[in-house]
Parts: sequence; C-alpha cells; structure tokens
Amino acid sequence: MANLITFLRILCSMALLFCPVFSPAFYALYIMAGVSDMADGAVARKTGTAGEFGSKFDTAADFILVVVCLIKIIPAIHAPSWLIIWIIVIAVIKAVNLISGYVMRKKMIVLHTAMNKVTGMLLFVLPLTLTAIDLKYSGAVVSAVATFAAIQEGHLIRTGTV
Repeated sequence: MANLITFLRILCSMALLFCPVFSPAFYALYIMAGVSDMADGAVARKTGTAGEFGSKFDTAADFILVVVCLIKIIPAIHAPSWLIIWIIVIAVIKAVNLISGYVMRKKMIVLHTAMNKVTGMLLFVLPLTLTAIDLKYSGAVVSAVATFAAIQEGHLIRTGTV
C-alpha cells in the first residue's frame, strides 16, 4: 500500500507537467503529491512494510517531484541568478553524496535525516508562499537549510556514521 501511495506521487508529479503553473489544478496536484509524501512512510511503518526498496522508491519520487517543480516554477518566477546558482551547487553536493556513498559502500545510500526532512518540508511550502513572500528572502532561507542538510549528509556518509 505504501509503495502505491509513492507511485501516486509520481503520477501527480508527471501530471503537473501538463497543468498551467500556479493554476488551481497545479496546486491540487501539488498538494496531493505532498500529502502522499507524508503518508507513504507513515503507512509503511504502520503496516510493517517499510524497507530498503520503499525508501529508495520514496527518494526517487521526491526527486521526480522536485525536478518537475523546478521545470515548471523557475521559468514562471524569474528567480535571481544567484539563487539558481545556489540551487545548482546544492544539487552538485547531493550528487557527490550519492556517488561517494555508492563508491564507499557499493550501494546507494539514502539518508532520511531530520535536516533532510526539514528541507523537504520547506521546499514543499515554498511554492505555496510565492505570492506572499519575496523569493529572494524565502529562497535564501530554504537554500541555506538545504545547503546545511546536504553538507551534513555528505559528512555522515563519508565518516561512516550512516
């Protein structure tokens, strides 16, 4: 059941590609994807079906949602170039973390740290606040937290504290 909920997030993410950005349909699908992200892990733990596949599937679904949102939202908001560069730097750090985890452990290391969860929540809320809070402020806060989470994740992977 939990993996089905995760699959729903992927379907919602793909459907976002066909919705006008910031339309009611966009927000409805976006919120459904976010709720599914909160629900799948809880269902997996409650039903005793949590496992390595589900964890990786959840991470892949999160990645798909983030990429789709970047594709849809960034062109619509005219993000400052410094923020786009910062996002790219965070993505590079996360990629290095994945690669180094694989090289060191011969398997994909996916950490669900508290800071990664905080980052995920902030990233989820960010598009919902774009009409109320200037992106240069909200984007800086989210990027700072995401940078810390990515660096912490890399440290945990490389020191073997996984």
